[in-house]
Amino acid sequence: MLLIGVNRSPYTRRVAITLQAYGVPYEQQALSGFGNRAEVRAQNPLGRIPALVLDDGEVLLDSGAIIDHLDEAYGRDRALTPAAGADRRAVLKVAALMMGACDKGLHAAYERNHHPPEKVHQPWIDDCMVQMTTALAAVEAMADPARPYLLLGRLTQADVTAFIAERLARGLGVDTETRMPRLRALAKKRAEEPAFRLTEPTP
Repeated sequence: MLLIGVNRSPYTRRVAITLQAYGVPYEQQALSGFGNRAEVRAQNPLGRIPALVLDDGEVLLDSGAIIDHLDEAYGRDRALTPAAGADRRAVLKVAALMMGACDKGLHAAYERNHHPPEKVHQPWIDDCMVQMTTALAAVEAMADPARPYLLLGRLTQADVTAFIAERLARGLGVDTETRMPRLRALAKKRAEEPAFRLTEPTP
């Protein structure tokens, strides 16, 4: 199995953490959607990461679709996204908030970093960052310092996505230590676990 993408991408890292959590052996080709566009497009016509090449050569695209496959193939009774019911809806709600926060944070970063200075639209950046921090604050409100995980008393995609969104927010200058201390504390706990530690991006 081959994971295509760099773990600086929250979408790629989400998949890498899931593979590690399930104990699935895989290799990783550290390609960037910007720096290695042609190579990425050879597997994904959109030129986006991640892509996951299965052992039979089938290529899966989009982190959500990849994780859905991994849950089905390897999760079984320990799936990071429960199979049905209220537990599934609760985890998917947090994942939607946190992946949406990542989307908005990256929109702000792209606007700032990939437009000429005279074309940068600061109100758009500000609005994206408000959306990101509001989503983070909503999950902050769910975090209970007395509980080791956000939901269900175990690792789920709620924790995985909260972890990567909090990390991205810090990288974009959000002071989560002050503004979302419970979420920051939860992220620190996750960072000590092998699935998270082993997928830490290289500088």
